[in-house]
Amino acid sequence: MKILYALQATGNGHISRANEILPILETMASVDVLLSGTQADVGLNHHVKYRRKGLSFVFGKKGGIDFFSTFKQMKTKRFLQEMRSIPVEEYDFVINDFEPLSAWACRNKNVTCVAMSHQFAVIGKQSPVPKKYDPMAWLVLRYYAPCTMGIGFHFKEYDAATFTPVIRAEIRNAYTRNLGHYTVYLPAYSDKKMIKVLSQHKNVQWHIFSKHSTKAYAEGNCWIRPINNHEFISSCSNSEGILCGAGFETPAEALYMNKKLLVVPMKSQYEQHCNAAALKEMGVPVIKKLSVKQHDKIAAWLASDETVSVHYPDETLTAIRNIFNTVNRMKEEKLGASSKNTLVQLIPKEEFVAIV
Repeated sequence: MKILYALQATGNGHISRANEILPILETMASVDVLLSGTQADVGLNHHVKYRRKGLSFVFGKKGGIDFFSTFKQMKTKRFLQEMRSIPVEEYDFVINDFEPLSAWACRNKNVTCVAMSHQFAVIGKQSPVPKKYDPMAWLVLRYYAPCTMGIGFHFKEYDAATFTPVIRAEIRNAYTRNLGHYTVYLPAYSDKKMIKVLSQHKNVQWHIFSKHSTKAYAEGNCWIRPINNHEFISSCSNSEGILCGAGFETPAEALYMNKKLLVVPMKSQYEQHCNAAALKEMGVPVIKKLSVKQHDKIAAWLASDETVSVHYPDETLTAIRNIFNTVNRMKEEKLGASSKNTLVQLIPKEEFVAIV
């Protein structure tokens, strides 16, 4: 069996997840990898056969997405050329982690495309959404990388097609302790903004990992470092708490390590607001933005000892087997072209586990 595993490099979660999934997947099939986009700080530990620019959300420095830079790269002619250059028809099926080129190529050529992403869980009917529902943003999540079926990863198992997060081995094997500092990862904010807000909490040592700095430096009680995977894991595992965006990977890892967690969803990033809604339901504090006006809320979080307990077993193998089983079932039922616009419900996990 020949499979194309397609992922995007916007943020670090997709690549971190792929580093855990690909070694298992390769024991079950012949696998090629497509990587599109930029902005990731974590390296993929696998040969990439197809590397494309694709579409990427570009982070700004004021708490949200830089839409001008994002839309500037969305050149229709190039996107179509890249999409047509991917020979998806040469594969039995495509596993897609929110990667648009391969998803649309599969849709055009009627090739089975299976979602294996956090975004697939976010659009699930049972998944939490913010009070301010944004139907247009939901449509972007749904059709940015359209798939015929899929499984999702979320902070909780909201339905039969949702698994708990894929926690990378470095985090599962990390020795955790509390050395008193707080780790910060807010890529949509400038160093100047983070220092201005966080330095007001003078009795706290902040380890700030910056998306915008190429050198290490210190300013008062703020310790600034460029993104470095090893240093970031070390800082997180030894921290008292973690302050980060409302993405998926870092909050999930903070919960797994039983660290205090405070999240700041990016402006105009609906997925992060959905994540924030889910985390808030679980008891994780959320602030709208990083600003001096949030001083009291940040201070209250620093003074609190409360953490949120979770159980995140390693379900990666079960999730992959579930995909294979579902694809086989689809073929047996001869869904064919009619499945092109249909989201196929997966076999309930309890039933599947009993089968395998």
